[in-house]
Amino acid sequence: MLLQRVITALVLLAILLPALLAASPAPFIALTLLFIAAAAWEWARLNGIDGAGAVATGLLCAAVCALLWWSGVVGRPLPGVWLAAALLWVLGGAWLLRGGVARWPLLPRALRWLLGLGALCVAWLAIAQARRIGVNFLLSALVLVWAADIFAYFAGRAFGGKLTGGRKLAPAISPGKSWEGVWGGMLGVLAVAAVWIGVDRAYATDSASLYTQLRAGGVPLLVLGLVFLAAMSVVGDLIESLVKRSAGMKDSSQLLPGHGGVLDRIDALLPTLPLALMLVSLLQGAA
Repeated sequence: MLLQRVITALVLLAILLPALLAASPAPFIALTLLFIAAAAWEWARLNGIDGAGAVATGLLCAAVCALLWWSGVVGRPLPGVWLAAALLWVLGGAWLLRGGVARWPLLPRALRWLLGLGALCVAWLAIAQARRIGVNFLLSALVLVWAADIFAYFAGRAFGGKLTGGRKLAPAISPGKSWEGVWGGMLGVLAVAAVWIGVDRAYATDSASLYTQLRAGGVPLLVLGLVFLAAMSVVGDLIESLVKRSAGMKDSSQLLPGHGGVLDRIDALLPTLPLALMLVSLLQGAA
């Protein structure tokens, strides 16, 4: 299994890195469109839509994203879209997680399908805009999510249950997650941000990172913004776990051998990237 995971990761890097580092953002935007379409196919299957219906969902997602790209939406400021996404993720996420696994199937299937499709299209828009801002900006946003996950894992292994009397974060949804892991992930994100800001200052880059842009609003905004984004990455992860448990599936698919499906790899990014752009747009609007 480990060898399989490593091989898949190396193949993905070989595909994604050249597209990411290309002079034009177009190759990376096009490649991520394909990944988002695959995630939409997985989403349909998680909600009881199999066969042709799932394929049609993936194709529809690709068509919507392509239309947004062709019409120039990718290049326009979208503060209203990011704010709406933030409200839906924060309020809707809290409502879903509070209700637990049993609440998800109570929603009409058409609504569940539409919510997922909308979240995926908005996340793709955020990826596309972040790449247009610059590689440094996009990478800093991606690393925020990865750092939150990695530091949470090690903090959970070292301290899980020791500071909260064994209390778990969401035992009915993801039994392995602890509050200590969440706090460790947040601290890890702050540490990464401090290093990244230092690197931004020392070297000229194609764009300011997410961390440097938030730092322009002051240290309190930087800390609160990063803690908020790290928390929302956990929300994205938990909601996908909730949906998979409701569907009785361990992984969203087996498209990525050793890693599960595309949704399993991007679940934490779905809320985090749009919300990162919301924070930056609010900061720029206030300047």
